[in-house]
Amino acid sequence: MSSSHPQAARSAMTDAEALEAIAAQALCHKCVGEPYLAAEMKAQGRVRRCCSCHKRRHGYTLGALAERIDDVFRVHFRRTSDEPDDWQRMAMADKESTYDWERAGEPVVWAIANAADIPYEAAHDIQRILADKYADIELAKSGVETRFHRESYYEESATDDLGWQEGWGRFEQTLRTRARFFSTSLSDYLRAVFRDLDRMTGVGGRPLLIEIGPGTPVKALYRARVFQSDPPLVEALARPDLHLGPPPAHLAAAGRMNARGIAVFYGATAARVAIAEVRPPVGSQVAVARFRLLRRLRVLDLTALGRVSEAGSLFDPGLADRLARAKFLRSLSGRMTRPVMPDDEALDYLPTQAVADFLAGENTPRLDGILFPSVQAGTRGPKNVVLFHHAAEVEELQFPPGTQVEARTGDVYEEGWVQEYSVIERTPPPWPDRRASRPKRDWSNIPTNLGGAMALELREPTLRVDADATKVHRIQAVRFSTEKFDVRRWRWELTAQEQALFDGEDEPDLPF
Repeated sequence: MSSSHPQAARSAMTDAEALEAIAAQALCHKCVGEPYLAAEMKAQGRVRRCCSCHKRRHGYTLGALAERIDDVFRVHFRRTSDEPDDWQRMAMADKESTYDWERAGEPVVWAIANAADIPYEAAHDIQRILADKYADIELAKSGVETRFHRESYYEESATDDLGWQEGWGRFEQTLRTRARFFSTSLSDYLRAVFRDLDRMTGVGGRPLLIEIGPGTPVKALYRARVFQSDPPLVEALARPDLHLGPPPAHLAAAGRMNARGIAVFYGATAARVAIAEVRPPVGSQVAVARFRLLRRLRVLDLTALGRVSEAGSLFDPGLADRLARAKFLRSLSGRMTRPVMPDDEALDYLPTQAVADFLAGENTPRLDGILFPSVQAGTRGPKNVVLFHHAAEVEELQFPPGTQVEARTGDVYEEGWVQEYSVIERTPPPWPDRRASRPKRDWSNIPTNLGGAMALELREPTLRVDADATKVHRIQAVRFSTEKFDVRRWRWELTAQEQALFDGEDEPDLPF
């Protein structure tokens, strides 16, 4: 690069004039390997003679390119320390240690060259331009290294999602103390958080939004309910569609993804996960029903959200915000799937309830539910699923008029009482086809603006209980997987001043 300036001419210039001449030189888009930057230079740059390949093409001056590099390094790079930290000093001072400190990162010129994928000579000139921009005579006298100093080292910095985290904190505070309903600001915030979910992916290109139902790996869901006495159990076995599905609205308690009075379907992709999630005590009975999905549903996969990633060019001004949002979404996945503790208060549910309401009604595209890992059964393998209210309707079982349904938990034989579960349907003759007695409802002409009880009646069934697949599990033991920690204990004697501080008193008068 510098060979384009004759030595005699350069020696006659002042340093300022030399840098000005270097900044006026141009680099063409063909000599830039970073695709985004090269495309930008081709579209927005002027035709100039390139100082690297000497051809006339669209490009930027080195001065303009230095400004782009400066912006990128301010956001995506950090200057590493030119001295070891305390731990590293201790390791270096240890005579038995072989530790040898090396400065982290790479030399500034190589960092510039690699970030923009430009020739080393051009990167060196850009470093000189930027070092002059941030030069400080007083700092230099003190030996303080300034930005883009020729001996500085740089490395890519970690993504900072502080702004998103602070936004979530304000969101939670607003829900708890100010406004829970009809808040435009809360809706706008959630719209910003969850925008473009259908375009985002997790590690390996795994989509965040997936379909479950017919023709997919998840064709059915399991739902469990704990019983500690027989009367309610036999009632549930007789009509699993009514008693093992979502509760009616007036009985729907507040949950992780629903407010009180809003019935949703909490299920799992495997029976063992459904059992684990209801936390049954030893000696109880757990009825598990299998519900087939009648149509395809779109759900948010929180497992994929926990590993969401964003790719792009460091020179794309929007990348920093996308990276920060992706980092925040990964942490949000953890918040939404944390274990629900017995002492949790109703207010603790508000943020995830608001998220579920937004995804169910206001998000684009509209979602039918959320799939998330089970903290009770283990985060790997089968998952939990919550289907929002509009997708949680269970189709009622059909019986001929006059049918009597009776369930039993056992019977008496010659050897005595035998535990066994059965359901008997006593129908009057003749036996008609069950489904033929139920006319197929036409959903195409139903108005969408009906509310209240009428709206509940008009929800299209999404689930059909497989009555012949219902199981009852008697809980004989509960197993735990734990992580053990030692509790270390110390004792030391407080000074008189420390004791006074602990007691909340003024410092005592000392005898000296």
